[in-house]
Amino acid sequence: MTNHPLPRTMAGVLLTGHGGLDKLQYRQDLPVPQPGANEVLIRIGAAAVNNTDINTRIGWYSKAVTGDTNQGAASGFDTVNDDDASWSGTPLAFPRIQGADCCGEIVAVGAHVDAGRIGERVLVRVLQAPLTGNGDYHCITYGSECDGGFAQYAVVRASEAFAVNSALSDAELASFPCAYSTAENMLERAGLKTGERVLITGASGGVGSAAVQLAKRRGAYVIAVCGVDKCSDIKELGADLVIPRGESLVGTLGRDSVQVVVDLVAGPQWPQLCELLCRAGRYAVAGAIAGPIVELDVRTLYLKDLSFFGCTWQPRRVFENLVGYIERGEIRPLIAKIYPLGQIVAAQEDFMAKKFIGKLVLVPPQEEAD
Repeated sequence: MTNHPLPRTMAGVLLTGHGGLDKLQYRQDLPVPQPGANEVLIRIGAAAVNNTDINTRIGWYSKAVTGDTNQGAASGFDTVNDDDASWSGTPLAFPRIQGADCCGEIVAVGAHVDAGRIGERVLVRVLQAPLTGNGDYHCITYGSECDGGFAQYAVVRASEAFAVNSALSDAELASFPCAYSTAENMLERAGLKTGERVLITGASGGVGSAAVQLAKRRGAYVIAVCGVDKCSDIKELGADLVIPRGESLVGTLGRDSVQVVVDLVAGPQWPQLCELLCRAGRYAVAGAIAGPIVELDVRTLYLKDLSFFGCTWQPRRVFENLVGYIERGEIRPLIAKIYPLGQIVAAQEDFMAKKFIGKLVLVPPQEEAD
C-alpha cells in the first residue's frame, strides 16, 4: 500500500562479486523493490560507508585472508575463498545492493503493516534478527544477507525500521546506525561504568569516534588512540587523553592502568592491550583493521582474570537506546564528507585513505527514475 505512485526503476549500486572497486556497478535501471508481508519500502535519504561494506566486497572475512583490510581494499585478495568470505561465514548471493547504514522515509507498506507508518522517517537496524528463526547470537547484516541502502529505494522488515524524531538531516542520521550501535554494544557488553578508565583504539574512525562520545556519555575517563594529525579533533570530541598512534601505550599509561579496552584495530600493538588492562579488566573487540592475527600470552589472560568480549550480535535494546540518545540530543553526528551515490568508488577510496574523522555519507539522486 502506498499513498502515491512509485517509479518502476531506480538508481543503485550492485556488488557483482568479491574483489576490487570494479565489482561496484552504479546503475539507473534497477527495479524498485516491492514490500512483501510485514515489510516496508523506504525512499533512501542517505546511506553511510562502513568497514563492513568494504570488508564484504573484498572478502576479508574469509579465513584464507590474514592481512589487514587495506592490503586488498582497492583490488581485493587473491586468496579469498568465496565459501566463507562474508561476515557470517556463509556464501553471499550476487548481485547484492550493499549499504548497512541508511536513513529514509517509509513510502509503502506490505500486508500486515499499519498504513499509518507511511511518511515515517526511520533508521534501519544494521544487525537484524535472522530472516528465518530467531535466538540470541544469531543475526544478519543489512546489505549483506539482504539488499541494503545503496539505492534510491530499499525494502526492510517493518520490525527493523525504527521511527526517529529528530531535526537532524538524513545524512546526519545515516551516520549513526552501524558505527554508534557497534560502539554502544561494545560498551554495554564490557559493562563500562561511570568513573572507569577506557582505552579506545582507532578513535578517529566511525566506530571509534562514536565510542568516544558514548563512553563520555556514561561518565568514563576516555583514553583515545589515533593518528597524530587527528589528536586535537578527538580531544575536542571529548577524549580526556589522546595518544598518537605508534607511541608505546604501556610506556605512556603503565601496566594495569585501565579497566576496559575497546579495540577496533588489533594488529601489531595488540599484546600491549592485555598489559594495560588491570586485574579483572574487560576487552571488547569489533574490528581488526590493522590485521586479524595477533599474539596472545595466555598466562596474561588467566593470571589477571581478564574477560574478552567478541561483539557482533546486538540485543534489540542497543538500537532502541541509540534512537533515544539521538532524539534527546545526547550524541552528535560527525560527518567528514557527503557524496552523490554515483561517486561510491571515490567515497570508498577516500574511506580507505583514512584521512578524515567520522563518517562518509552517500546520497542517492533526488529525482526518481521511471
